[in-house]
Amino acid sequence: MGNNCVVFIVFMYTGRNREFIMREEGMVIEGRNVVIEAFRSGKTIDRLFILDGCWDGPVRTVLREARKTDCIINFVKKERLDQLSETGRHQGVIAYVAAYGYSTVEDMLKIASNKNEPPFLILLDNIEDPHNLGSIIRTANQAGAHGVIIPKRHAAGLTAVVAKASAGAINYTPVAKVTNIVKTIEELKKQGLWFVCGDMEGETMYGLNLTGPIGVVIGSEGNGVSRLVKEKCDFIASIPMFGDIGSLNASVAMGILSYEIVRQRLMQKK
Repeated sequence: MGNNCVVFIVFMYTGRNREFIMREEGMVIEGRNVVIEAFRSGKTIDRLFILDGCWDGPVRTVLREARKTDCIINFVKKERLDQLSETGRHQGVIAYVAAYGYSTVEDMLKIASNKNEPPFLILLDNIEDPHNLGSIIRTANQAGAHGVIIPKRHAAGLTAVVAKASAGAINYTPVAKVTNIVKTIEELKKQGLWFVCGDMEGETMYGLNLTGPIGVVIGSEGNGVSRLVKEKCDFIASIPMFGDIGSLNASVAMGILSYEIVRQRLMQKK
């Protein structure tokens, strides 16, 4: 096998109404009963696909269990389910299980308190590339951030690809999934946090006071931080750039901005 070979490991369990498939992006489960069992056992399901128009008893049970969680529910045509299915026996229900469990924002604040440190959080706005998310978690861990917050929708989840890109940091840095980033910022402001977002049109980060309890907001490479989220931030920080390319990779921008916070905190201690 050459250095460029990619290996996929597939684990399958087949039984009555049960289909498990372990793929690189996480575990896919198919079939009504097994999805119900997954919800009831406490597994973290990121996304659920259900046959549109199907309202029989088992499907209603699946929906009832799903609505107790933050799972994203998608009603789709049979053709879409057939495309997603690895077994051909999905029974109108397919679920994507997170490879790792999520934490809470409260847990992150507790970690900061236990360390007697001002909270340092990373908030991501529409980061959909799992490699970027993994890299951000890795850098967040090295920079001493107390956690990473991602939105429920339009964001990469905690898949096996993310875990690999994080180089193991996913085991040490908590990740929380929230319904609304704007509301989360508002709630954290009440607890004393300030927020800075990265944007090319902002003030140079070296001229900002980024000490104290802080949240760093990073948007996607294509669209940046959304308008509503940006309006809630206290500072808009730009990273000096002298090359010919107009932007940085999201994970790189997050790292640069985070380490300016680290630098300022270290200088404050002297």
